[in-house]
Amino acid sequence: MNYYNDYFNYDTVEYLDYFNRQQPGEFIAPPSAGGQSGPTPMGPPPGFSPPIPAWQQGPGGLNGCLFRNTYIWLRNGNSFWFFPTFVGRNTIIGFQWRGIGWIYNVINPNSVVSFQCF
Repeated sequence: MNYYNDYFNYDTVEYLDYFNRQQPGEFIAPPSAGGQSGPTPMGPPPGFSPPIPAWQQGPGGLNGCLFRNTYIWLRNGNSFWFFPTFVGRNTIIGFQWRGIGWIYNVINPNSVVSFQCF
């Protein structure tokens, strides 16, 4: 699979610049998406990786997980903690936990198999 198809919407590739400027442990706030602003993750996510739910749900219900720690499973087999700050029809924007800190990330909703928010 193509990396950009799994993680990014082509309209938001300009946000990739934030990956290049961030140093380990450093937080760089991205521009707000669609004029929305809200809380950003203040600490690490829960210290566990939940099992994938028996049911599979697409990204439609992610609006209920806005500004909450959410575990996401993708079609390509990847799974990770995510803190969504914007959910649109073509884009999910937020922060992905990378073990040393939160990194700004954009996900293509079509790549989401399931999720669980906490």
